[in-house]
Amino acid sequence: MKVGIDLGGKPHTVEVVRAGERIRCHVDGRVLEADAVEVTPGVYSILIGGESLEVRVEAQADAGVAGLRVIVGGREFSANVRDPRQWRRHRGAAVEAEGRQQVVASMPGKIVRVLVKAGDSIELKQGLMVVEAMKMQNEIRSPKSGIVERMLVAEGQAVNTGEVLAIIT
Repeated sequence: MKVGIDLGGKPHTVEVVRAGERIRCHVDGRVLEADAVEVTPGVYSILIGGESLEVRVEAQADAGVAGLRVIVGGREFSANVRDPRQWRRHRGAAVEAEGRQQVVASMPGKIVRVLVKAGDSIELKQGLMVVEAMKMQNEIRSPKSGIVERMLVAEGQAVNTGEVLAIIT
């Protein structure tokens, strides 16, 4: 996906290519690679060159503007997306992953509920399973609309960080 973004009043051209948790960004011709996981809606854990960052992204209050409030390391930035067609299509939400996606465990835990099965048609952000970790239950959601190709876990199964839980096509 390629968009124009005004960050702090300066225009930038950004192209994002995502493969699972791996992201390659071309920002004004400069290549940046990172691992990124959406921990909760609008909150991302990003690893760039060995440095871990927590990034919060919120839609600006003004509904007529494709604006974002981005908070990184205690610093706040305003960003405006210059491709309104792309913005309207996603309504300011996270970009939907493309291609075959592996859903992985972000932390160790136990599968307490499986909500879909192989062959099911699913929507972006639809719940796939519930994982209990540190006495809290977390719903694992789909990174894209598509078909559940394989469900690799069952209820009651223990999982480790990074373990592939499902494959979505």
